[in-house]
Amino acid sequence: MVKATTINTPRLKALYKEKFVKELQAELKLGNIHQVPKIEKIVVSVGTGKNKDDKRYYEAVHNTIVKITGQAPVDRMAKKSIASFKIRAGLNRVGISVTLRGARMYEFLDRFVNISLPRVRDFHGVSAKAFDKSGNYNLGIVEQSIFPELTFEETQIIHGLQITFVISGGEADYSRALLEKFGIPFEKQGGKN
Repeated sequence: MVKATTINTPRLKALYKEKFVKELQAELKLGNIHQVPKIEKIVVSVGTGKNKDDKRYYEAVHNTIVKITGQAPVDRMAKKSIASFKIRAGLNRVGISVTLRGARMYEFLDRFVNISLPRVRDFHGVSAKAFDKSGNYNLGIVEQSIFPELTFEETQIIHGLQITFVISGGEADYSRALLEKFGIPFEKQGGKN
């Protein structure tokens, strides 16, 4: 049973500290509690792509990010000039992103796993192949309409977004075990989870 914590501590953060750390240490056979994987930050980003000059599209994307994360996003500028895409380094907005840490990160994760993911049509779980060499996990969302924070009018301009879970630990197996504890459903492959 999880002990009652202060009102300001997010539910998943309390579960992680009081329950998941000990369980993961035992399951992964780690000698030190500091080796247990931990979510350091969650980055939510949207690339503007061909709509980089469309003000309405930019405002819709900006509004979506603010509503679902509760934090103001940062504009991402082009690093290189690419003539065929009409992009000039430092002048064109090529995306918008937000980095979530601490309580906001855990609250976003809780809403995402328990409210937003179940709203995806024909959902069979997220891909288990999206881990990088450092154990970070990348998840693409095709349509922003899965987030209940957005009204019908705010989902008229459809766009996707990318969610990156930056996880300490350095191994994909450890990261997957951590994300499964938080409730992220991975798709089943050949009868195994």
